[in-house]
Order: sequence, then C-alpha cells, then structure tokens
Amino acid sequence: MKVCEIMSGWRWQGSAGAFKAGVGVLMLGISLAQSVPPQNVCPAAAAPHSLTQPQYQDTADNDTSTGFMAALVQSFLHTVQPTSIPESLVLKIIHQSMFSQDLIKEVLVYKVGFLVCVAIGVLYIVLMPIVGFFLACCRCCGNCGGKMYQKQTSSIHCRRRTLYWSAFVTTIIILAGNICMFKSNDALTVSVEHSPMELKKTINNIHTFLTAVPQQVDHVVNESYTTIQRVTGNLNNIGPLLGAQVLKVFRGTLDPALNSFRLLDQETVNTSVILNKLNSSLAQLQSSMDGLEANVTTVRNRINQTLSKPGCTGCDNLMSELQKLTLNTSITIPHLQEFQVAVDEVNNTNLQSKITEVENYFNSIPQRVTNDTKDVVQSSKKVLGDIKTQISQAISDIPLSSLTNLSGTLDQVQREIDMVAPKVESGEHIRWAVCVALCCVVLLVVVCNLMGLVLGPMGLSPKADPTKRSCTADCGGTFLMMGAGFSFLFSWLLMLVVLVLFLLGGNVYTLICQPWKNGQLLKFIDTPGLIPGLEIGQYLGLKTNINISDIYRDCKYNQPLWTTLHLYELINLDNLLNVSKYTVQIRQNFENTNITLSTVKLLSPQVENQLSNFSSEAKNISSTSITQQMNYISGINLNNTADKLDEFAFNQTNNAIKKDLKDEAMDLRKIQSNIETTIIPQLENLNLTIESLRAIAEKINGTVGEVLSKVGVAQDFLNTNATQILKTESRKFLDCQLGYFIAYADYANLTITQQVGRCGPVAGAVDTVEMILCSHIVESLNAFWFSLGWCMIFFIPSIIFSVKLAKYYRKMKTSDVYDNLIIMNHIPRAQMKST
Repeated sequence: MKVCEIMSGWRWQGSAGAFKAGVGVLMLGISLAQSVPPQNVCPAAAAPHSLTQPQYQDTADNDTSTGFMAALVQSFLHTVQPTSIPESLVLKIIHQSMFSQDLIKEVLVYKVGFLVCVAIGVLYIVLMPIVGFFLACCRCCGNCGGKMYQKQTSSIHCRRRTLYWSAFVTTIIILAGNICMFKSNDALTVSVEHSPMELKKTINNIHTFLTAVPQQVDHVVNESYTTIQRVTGNLNNIGPLLGAQVLKVFRGTLDPALNSFRLLDQETVNTSVILNKLNSSLAQLQSSMDGLEANVTTVRNRINQTLSKPGCTGCDNLMSELQKLTLNTSITIPHLQEFQVAVDEVNNTNLQSKITEVENYFNSIPQRVTNDTKDVVQSSKKVLGDIKTQISQAISDIPLSSLTNLSGTLDQVQREIDMVAPKVESGEHIRWAVCVALCCVVLLVVVCNLMGLVLGPMGLSPKADPTKRSCTADCGGTFLMMGAGFSFLFSWLLMLVVLVLFLLGGNVYTLICQPWKNGQLLKFIDTPGLIPGLEIGQYLGLKTNINISDIYRDCKYNQPLWTTLHLYELINLDNLLNVSKYTVQIRQNFENTNITLSTVKLLSPQVENQLSNFSSEAKNISSTSITQQMNYISGINLNNTADKLDEFAFNQTNNAIKKDLKDEAMDLRKIQSNIETTIIPQLENLNLTIESLRAIAEKINGTVGEVLSKVGVAQDFLNTNATQILKTESRKFLDCQLGYFIAYADYANLTITQQVGRCGPVAGAVDTVEMILCSHIVESLNAFWFSLGWCMIFFIPSIIFSVKLAKYYRKMKTSDVYDNLIIMNHIPRAQMKST
C-alpha cells in the first residue's frame, strides 16, 4: 500500500524583508529556554532567573551608634548656630573675588553665635592669667586673704561646710568632664585608626559595584546568545520536534486501527492453526472410522456366512442384528471448506506487512520534515547569525569603558590612602599624647582639690586654735591652693585649645555634617553653576537634568541605574522589546503557506471484501452437524450384538457353528475395545478443536467489524484533517518560538529596569564617609573640646571655693579668740505719765 507524502512544499510566503526584520527584533527577546527534549515541540521554559547581586562588605554605614555626648554637643551647637547653611551667602562668597563690607557684615551676622563664644573664650584667655597674677601679688602683700589670720565667728563652721560641699561638687563636675575628655580622646583615636579600613571596604564595595555592572549587562547579553543557540538547536532538530509531534497526533487515531489490525492478524494466524489442527484431527478420525467400518464389515460377512450354514438352529432370528452392524463412518463439517478459503485469502493478504509498511512510513515523518524544511532552516540560521552580530555591535556601543576608568581612579585613591595612612597614624599618636597631657593637667587640678578635700577635714579639729592646726589639715589647705594655682596657670592655655577646636569642629559640624545628614548639603551641591561640569543629565544626553540628591535618594533605596540615571530617556526599551507588532505579519505569512497532504489508503476495497467474506464465513461455521456425527460414533456399542451372539451360540447343537459364533462375538468385542481406546479419544480431541474454532469464529466477527470501523474512522480522519493537523502543529512550533521571544522580552525588560546596577553601594559609600567624618571623628573631636571647655568653665568656681576653703584648713600665724558668752540687753524701766 503506497501512502502519499505528508509534508511537501513547506514554503514561507510573503515579504522576506518583513520576515527577517520581525525575527531580528524577536531574537532580542529570546527567553531562557532549557534543552529541548525530542518528544516535545515546545517544552515549558524555566522561570527567568534574577541576576545574582554581588556581595558587599559591611561598612560603617551600618553602624547606627552615635557619640556618647553627641546629643549634648549638638544641642549646644544648635543653640550657637540655630540657622541652616545659607546657600545664597555661600554662593556670594564663591562667586565674589573681593569681599565687600556688606558681605563681611552678612558673614558676621550669620556667625554671631560663634563670635560670641569666641569673645567669651578670648576674655577667658586674657582675664584668667591677669586675675591670677593680681591675686598672687595681692596675697603676697598680705591682702585678698593673704594675711594668715582667721576671724572666729559663730557661723564659721557653717561657712566652712558650705564652702567644702561647694568645692566638692565643683571638683566632681570637673572630674566628670575630665573623664569625658579621656573617653572622647580614645574614641577619636579608635575612629582615626578604623577609618582607613572602613574607607578601603567602601572603595572595595564601589569597585565591586563598578565591576558587577558590566558583568550583569554581559549576563543579559549572554542569555540572548544562549537562547539563540537553543533556537538554532530547535531548527536543527525540527524533524524530531515537529515531525514527532505531528506523528503523535496522527497516532491518536491510527494506533487504535493498527492495534485492531494486529489483533485481527493474530486471530487469523490462530484460526489457521486451529483449522490445520481440525483438518488433521478429521483426517485421523476418518482413517480410524474407515478401518472400523472395514473390520465390522468383515465380521458381519463372517456372521452372515455362519448363519447361512445348514446346521444353524434359529439363524433367521439374528438377521435383524446383522442390520445393526452397518455403520455410517463419513465425518463432514458444513462450510468448513469455504471458511478455509476465506482464511487463506486473509493470510495471503499479509496484514502484518501492511502494518509494518504504514508504521515505517509514519516513522519517517520526522526525516521528511527535516528534508522539506531544509531551506527554511538554513535561512533562519543565517538570520540568527545576523542577530547575534547586531547584539554584539549594540553592546559594544555602550560606554562601559567609563566604569573601567572610574575603577582605575578608585585604585589610585586606594593607593593614596595606603600611602597617607601611616602618616596619619603617626600624627594620631602625637595628637593622642597631646590630648592625654591636657587631660592630665585637668586631672592634676582635680587631684589637688580632692587631696585638699580629703586631708583638710581629716586633720581638722573644729575647736582647736587656728594657729595650732595639724599638719594634715595644713597640707589639705596647701593642696587646695595648689589646685587654684594650677588652674590659673594652665586654664588660659587649655581655653585656647578649646577655642581652636571649637572653631574647627563646630564649623565642620554646622557647615558640613549637619547639612550632610539632613540632605541640605547635596541639595546645595545641586545648585546650578556651583560646580562646573556637574550637569549629569547633559553629560548623558538626557532631556532633563539629574540632581546629585536625586541620585543619592534613589541609591539609598537601592534602585537600578535605569531609573536612577533616567536611561529611559535615551532608550525606548518598551518599543525595542515590543514583539507583538511583528507577530501579526509573521502569522499572516505562515497562514499563507501552502501545505498539502495526499490521501492515505489504509485498506483497499479488495482487502475489505476479503475481510467481510472472512467474517461472514466465520458466522456460517456450525458445530451442530459434527456434534451429531460424533454423538452417533460415540453411541456405537458392539458389545450388545456380541452378547446376543454368545447367547445364540449357547443354544446351538453344532459345535462348529457354536465355535464360529463365539469367535465372531469375540471379534466384535475387540472392535468395541478398539473404538473405546482409539476412536473415542480422537473424538474428544476433535471436540476440543471444534470448540476452539467455534470460540474464535465468534470473536472474528467482532474483530473484523472493529477493524473496518476503526480503519474507516482513521481513513476519514486522515482524509479530512491531516493537512490541518500539520498546519496546527507547525503553528504551535512557531508560537513556541514566539513565546520564547516574548518571554525574554519581559525578562530583559524586568532585568534591565529593576535589577541591573542597583546602586545601593554608592549611597552606602556616601553614608560611610559621612559616618566616618561626622559621626565618628567630628563628634569625638567636639566631645573632647566640649568636655575641656566644661572643665574650664568650672575652674572659675573651683578657684573661688578652693581659695576660700583653704583658709579653714591652713595653719594661721595669729589667732582670734571668740568667747561664746550670753549678751545681756538693757531693759528700760517703766515711767508714770505726767498729767
């Protein structure tokens, strides 16, 4: 049976240029297709994988801790400088080469808080040594408490206690400030020591970010290359893919017909075997029956001769028994020969060869698809190669080299940091030693005061004469005077340090750190014309300008570069990856493709007639006649006739006739025994074979009917649907490829706009620098000068209380006697009023 070509003349019609353009754009949107198994035209593509974001090191921007005195110092600085950075004033200072009087006045007005503090500091620096000098001169001259005489009054003890506790509280306050000085000094040292490492981590994070951006772009591009290779593999395997799917659809209808074919072929073979066995059994039984008939006929003739002898008494009575010895040994089955002919005709048709022929043809469909689509595959592969070249060219136009240049700049910065770090560390050791010395000076005053406050009361006897006070009390008073002296000696120098550090740290905080933290500094940097060449939008060729503060805000939320740098103004990604506008033309070209299928003839009319004849002959097979014949044979019983011969021989007087009759009776019994041992088993075997034939004959009718029905359905299906099936499955193959394109378009759009170049490390770097400079270094520095200034302020009451309290403990040179006597007041006498 010859089956026609299934796929011939698959040609793309329409505009070749439109087709290439459509495929070109679509290839920019190929999805992450997995390896295609040969049994499926369009396997389910894996979900698009998000880009693997680089791992960054933890830096100081994650440290939310602030200095232990930050709130107090910042509150003081906010009081000193309550207004924020004046942008207009800074712009005037930058743009004017000469400072006018109005500009100077405006600067002084803005810095009035700092000027007041500076004035207070200058007064302190000037007056403290002057006051100390004059106080020392006066005391040397015996004035200002310099005379070693103490007047004894009733309130002397109360005054001493008041001065003692006042001096004690003042000293504790100074000690607290001194502790804060030590702690802030150590905090500043730790901040400076850790700053190079934190800066290195920050630079490494920026370097990782700059390295990751080209890698992420390459990842998106490589996915398009990978998918182009996948689609190329699909085109190379179009036969196993599309042809196998078409065959799968065909087999949904053909397999039931072929299975019924196989079943009919097997039943036909089984029928032939049973028929051969039946013919063999009939021939063997007929041979046995012929021998039986010959033997019975011989014995009957002998009995007839014996009965015809003259000396036979009553022989006429046995003539009726001789009639029973006539056997009908002909065994026949009606319509068996016609059924045998029908079976032979079906066997001669060779159904198995036809099944094999059909299967071989349909199994060759994939190769036929491959052969018929060779030109289309070659042209499509050429388009894929062109698309790959276009993608490479498009990527080469992206200025990723600027990121490499920036990475080189970062490397240079890192080298500069490594060079400067040892010098900074050496300078930090010197600064730390100087600050420790300053802390020790303050601590010296505190120790002197505490020694005086401890030794004075310890050696003091309240009722003792001031000239006879103990050495312990006198040492206490001396320590108090030493504390006052050291305060006068060093306070102006310490205040000078406070003033310098206040101007440095306070202005850095108010002008840089505070605006930096609240975002005003970045907004100020965004001021047009402030920094030439900072027009990022103009540099990128955007329609709108991009502010540094906007970039920082977006990077703070870890936004991608697509939205942060407004790249959507440069590239219309939606239009570039919009493949839907091309699919209409491609589908229209596909619909216009001329795909035809010739008819497939599964059964010829001659074979159908043979199968119908086979089924009708199987219905004509009847076992009734042969059963009756077998029942007749199995009902033969020669023993009855033998018994009558023995009975008749017993009544004979002629011994010869008597002996002949007994011999003939014995022969009949031997024949009957032969029937039971030979013919009866043959009858049983024949009966089983007939039953098998009857059972299979009953099934043949249904099997043939099923074959004719299913083959008819399959034939109608192929005649009416084969061409449409090929079109449908081919359309599915195309839809699969378009689905890959659309999936990648969505993936690329999502990846580029939401995942490529998330600039969180950039904001993190800004936050880290702000944290290092402001939250660590500047806050520690401000805490140090604030603590030192705190101590200097309380040096003044400490000097006053120490000097006054020292006289209550030191040994006086002259004494004053105070008698605790009762003073009697004069009571006036009453007088009579004159009339």
